[in-house]
Amino acid sequence: MGEGRQDVSHIAIVGAGLSGISCAETLRTHGHRVTLFDKGRGPGGRMASRRIETPLGIATFDFGAQYFTVRDERFAFEVREWERAGLIQPWPAAGPDALIGVPNMNSILKHLLARQEVHFSALVKGLKREGRHWRLLCEGHESSLFDDVVLALPAEQTAPILTLHDFDLAQAALFARSQPCWTGMFVFPEPVRHNADIIRDQGLIGWAARDNAKPGRSGPERWVVQARPQWSVAHLEDASEIIAPHLLEALAAACNGSLPDPIAQSIHRWRYGLSAGTGAVCLLNAELNLGACGDWLLGHRLEDAWISGRSLAKKMIAEK
Repeated sequence: MGEGRQDVSHIAIVGAGLSGISCAETLRTHGHRVTLFDKGRGPGGRMASRRIETPLGIATFDFGAQYFTVRDERFAFEVREWERAGLIQPWPAAGPDALIGVPNMNSILKHLLARQEVHFSALVKGLKREGRHWRLLCEGHESSLFDDVVLALPAEQTAPILTLHDFDLAQAALFARSQPCWTGMFVFPEPVRHNADIIRDQGLIGWAARDNAKPGRSGPERWVVQARPQWSVAHLEDASEIIAPHLLEALAAACNGSLPDPIAQSIHRWRYGLSAGTGAVCLLNAELNLGACGDWLLGHRLEDAWISGRSLAKKMIAEK
């Protein structure tokens, strides 16, 4: 990007979800060094999984994206690689083209990150420009210098970082809005009496699924319950202790009022759960060596996240 640049760049990517990993993988295959930073303890974004200890053993939940589908041929090529690696299986109960990661959704990301340099529990709060380079302002310390920076974060987290460096790029993030989603993870001592493994659009429930019934899963009876966006907005700032009974009551109502008492549970608030997209695929300021990618730009599907990250990497490579 510009005269005097080395052929090989050291690029920082903030966010180790699917878009950030897709960007990193494409850059790495073209010879660039990439370091990923993520505030979480492990990979995931909306593909995250959570482990809960219960009296019946470990229960692992896919508590974000429940499955994914494939439309784009570029993504189809990637998914065939995942299939050959034994990372995915069909989930017919969710639809004829529904696919899931095995044994969990984040197994795909763990596999891809094995080839990457990544720092977890690394909260990046801002960026500092030093000459032609960037330094990440992390919680408690500053990073080493990087040639380029990619923000693979939700729009609401991307905007304040971009505002100080490129307001035009920041505006795209400022006008993007994500819908929240309260999600409950419940473990039961016995099977829940429902004739299907999936519940859609009943009461406040937007989606609920018997997680242990997914292909490649094992462990105790467990359900993921995701509230409708409108209900989640109305209760966004409620405490999780208030949310849990509402989600259980809704699940009981969908099961004709019959529901065993859970033996373990966890509640998660996705503040930035679903994006409608902005029409852009990715964002890049080639002069500043600063870009952004994510499903908030293109759409809410996992495929959109992957395409956005890959497309940004291709643009960056073309500028070098």
